[in-house]
Amino acid sequence: MNKSAALVFRENVLPGDPVAVRGIVASTGFFYDHEIDVAVELVDERLQKGLKSGYLFLFAAQGDRTVAYSCFGEIACSEGSYDLYWIAVHDDCRNQGIGKILLDRTEALIAGRKGRAIWVETSGQEKYLPTRKFYLRLGYEEEAVLKGFYSANDDKIIYVKRLV
Repeated sequence: MNKSAALVFRENVLPGDPVAVRGIVASTGFFYDHEIDVAVELVDERLQKGLKSGYLFLFAAQGDRTVAYSCFGEIACSEGSYDLYWIAVHDDCRNQGIGKILLDRTEALIAGRKGRAIWVETSGQEKYLPTRKFYLRLGYEEEAVLKGFYSANDDKIIYVKRLV
């Protein structure tokens, strides 16, 4: 049986989530330590400020272990535009369809909040090619490339999925 069938989802943020998010993001091998710290800071901010933080989460667990999550929020001064800040699946749970299920559910949550577009950014580095293919496969369109954004040789690629 596909392990993704046993997933349980929750939107509430629990005190143990900063540790879980650190483990998930670190396991991917894609991010620098300072980037992992930012992912954890968003969870901490949500724990401290609640919904006023502007950060919304969806966590996926298998049994008692959180294995994936997304973090998203409405973009300030926009009407229905949402940023997908993070989506990550623990490395030992990849290639089970969890990322697709998580993104589908995240999109449904955004649509339920009258979201009209989801914006996501990623790196142009070669190691992010699977990430870029993931977004394209799931209906996102490349909207912009910001040359040399992250560093002289690392572009920022922005994707969008219009929900309406």
